[in-house]
Amino acid sequence: METYNINSVYNKIFNSYPKVEIKEHIKKLIELDFYYPHNATFYCITNTVNQDFEYVSKNFKACTGLSKEKMLEGGMDYFWTLFHPKDIKLWLSSLKELMEFTMNELDDEKRKRMSYSWNYRIKNAQGKYINIIQNTTPLQFDKDNKPIIGLAHYTVLDGEMNMDICACAKYLNNDNEYETLFYKNMSNTNLLDVISNRERDVIRLLLSKKTSLQISEALNISKHTVDTHRRNILKKLNLTSTFELLSYFKNNPKLI
Repeated sequence: METYNINSVYNKIFNSYPKVEIKEHIKKLIELDFYYPHNATFYCITNTVNQDFEYVSKNFKACTGLSKEKMLEGGMDYFWTLFHPKDIKLWLSSLKELMEFTMNELDDEKRKRMSYSWNYRIKNAQGKYINIIQNTTPLQFDKDNKPIIGLAHYTVLDGEMNMDICACAKYLNNDNEYETLFYKNMSNTNLLDVISNRERDVIRLLLSKKTSLQISEALNISKHTVDTHRRNILKKLNLTSTFELLSYFKNNPKLI
């Protein structure tokens, strides 16, 4: 997919008012970069209105070997040229579904307490692809309460790792704990090969809101066996909770 096509789709997803000013508290976050330690992560202040980066942290070059100045000058158009061609479509789909979920399913107050994650591969200065897990927390919203300025934190992982592209939205609740409100695996690679027939039975019953005990009675197996199946399913699909499992198949109903 050419860059101008990415630009067009991205514009539709984050369509907003043309003028935005950076608030003082965001400037303070940028100032703190001087004190952050050098490690295998970096962060950026993203601006979806202008499709650029208000700031790129000092660790960007250490993590990727790429020029921080070129990233700032070229903005998102430059960053998109680094993406693995096979990841672009799924990455854009992730952004589209996360934004639709945000604007259609969340009220204004919840939007201010959300954190979003997705992943993709980019080419580093050595010409090798590395995995990036991006976690973005909205910092500023437009008049329609659409997130437009974000604090994006990037974790860099070995490009040899085979990772499905996933989209996730989490809500910081009143107990100061993150709840997963949306999760979708955009890749769905080899799903039918890794899930056994018995595990599919367990998933179908979980989707019908059955407990482990009810599932054990329906399948004539022990509750311990059901719990083992549930743990194995989560591990195979790289999920962390039953909620993510249910959300996964709710958003991919044809897979089971």
